[in-house]
Amino acid sequence: MSSVLDATSEDTREEALQEAAVAVRAGELVVVPTDTVYGIGCDAFSVPGVRALLEAKGRGDDMPPPVLVPNPRTLDGLAVDIPAYARDLVRAFWPGALTLVLRSQPSLTWDLGRTNGTVALRMPDDEVLLTLLAEVGPMAVSSANRTGEPAARTVLEAATQLGSSVAYYVDAGPRTELDPSTIIDCTGDSPVLLRAGAVDEDALAEILDRYAPADLEAGEPDPVEPSATDPDPTDDTRSTP
Repeated sequence: MSSVLDATSEDTREEALQEAAVAVRAGELVVVPTDTVYGIGCDAFSVPGVRALLEAKGRGDDMPPPVLVPNPRTLDGLAVDIPAYARDLVRAFWPGALTLVLRSQPSLTWDLGRTNGTVALRMPDDEVLLTLLAEVGPMAVSSANRTGEPAARTVLEAATQLGSSVAYYVDAGPRTELDPSTIIDCTGDSPVLLRAGAVDEDALAEILDRYAPADLEAGEPDPVEPSATDPDPTDDTRSTP
């Protein structure tokens, strides 16, 4: 049976996050607040957890979830061949609503789905979620809604769609920012904009003009690449909050 954990005040937040961390380490699903909307997440390295996440969303492994990280230092542990422009983007926009598609570390023992050797990474700008991520490490997180349904701005909206498939709902109050994260493919020599979102394109251009003299143009995402296809607002790549 699912339970709601109250993270709306400092008095209850620590205990709520401790309980949520225990569940994540056990491979269970939790609904968490993000800086966009609510997300459904699990330990990124829990194969059963990721499978349960995709099942709860009503989707297959052809739409792998993005991975949210607690700090920029995690980047080198999860990705390889990181171009200089990607590091500049991280310095400028993390934490924040920017998702980077990078080449995944081949030695990692995770299974996010059919990722074509890539991973979509983001450091969210939400104090509650960052505290949890610092405790449990990288989490696979998708928007807390069934595929094709509206994104959840509250735990009630999330629970209406996801029900008992989730162990805990971490309530940090209503979400007010519904713009999806901006997604950039960083797997090549030049950046490719896969989805325009919350990050202002003029601000992006200030960073990227030195690497891509021409205007940053939107590209067509590879359907098997992680994090570049889902239109859900919390879907930083296919459904990332």
